[in-house]
Amino acid sequence: MAGYRTDRVSEDIRREVIAVMRELKDPRIQGMLTVVRVDVSSDLSYAKVYVSAMEGLETAKLAVKGLKAASGYIRREVGQHLRLRKTPELNFVADDSIEHGMKIFEKLGGSSKSDGGEN
Repeated sequence: MAGYRTDRVSEDIRREVIAVMRELKDPRIQGMLTVVRVDVSSDLSYAKVYVSAMEGLETAKLAVKGLKAASGYIRREVGQHLRLRKTPELNFVADDSIEHGMKIFEKLGGSSKSDGGEN
């Protein structure tokens, strides 16, 4: 039963962090950024936020530095919108899953183009 609550809270935190990221003015956080997933601890006191960028891992790492600088503001905004008893401490981690997914998509797109030319 507790798994449902952590899943729900992690999805709510993900949605709110994305909304707050749009409002931030830090130049390190600009670009095609997205929150891939949020892992919340079982006691809901810590949340690990995985951030990915279309431009690559280096852009995501730069964005994570900006997000860590604004983590207090982001945590306050998330807490006000979700009204949790205890707002989790946010830890941002750079992730390259979007870049990896784009490479796979390009490989699949390249194979379908060669198949379409033969017919």
